Amino acid sequence: MGTTQPIANFTYEDYRTTPADERYELLDGDLIMVPAPNLTHQKVQSRLGRRLAQFIEERALGEFFFAPCDVVLADTDVVQPDLLFVSRDREHLLSGGDNVRGAPDLVVEILSPATAERDRGYKRSLYERHGVAEYWLVDPAKETVSIHCRRGRALTLTLTHTFGRGETLHSPLLAGLKVDLDDVFSS
Repeated sequence: MGTTQPIANFTYEDYRTTPADERYELLDGDLIMVPAPNLTHQKVQSRLGRRLAQFIEERALGEFFFAPCDVVLADTDVVQPDLLFVSRDREHLLSGGDNVRGAPDLVVEILSPATAERDRGYKRSLYERHGVAEYWLVDPAKETVSIHCRRGRALTLTLTHTFGRGETLHSPLLAGLKVDLDDVFSS
């Protein structure tokens, strides 16, 4: 008769011992290596990130970060979103100085073949469960940005709009933000 091996659930303390030169995320206790993004992903991340950072900094709205930046949502859930924003009202999430301890106001994930399913599924529900106010899914292949928001006191992130080339992205969370997606997705 065979015996079953216990499944190891990793915690944040285990995660902290991973090699510094490799990217990992901790999802429901599973340690997942995240491959380096391709060049298209990095160009889109850089272009969109610069515009967001400038808007946030000029208005002193809070703090903006690029990956890799650990977001500790729970002892068994640590993610590294591509881009994230923490408002001044929630700066207490940054008090430890090492990472973000709780749900950022805005999380942006840029889809890649290796992460798209996880970003659309598990991570979307994870961000929803922990209280992210706005979640963007950026699809470099389709050249779109889908914005998911909480409405009122709702606990769910609902798709509010999908923007594409030839359009100017507007964010319900960041009033006044205008991003020309032709500039973000240009070759």
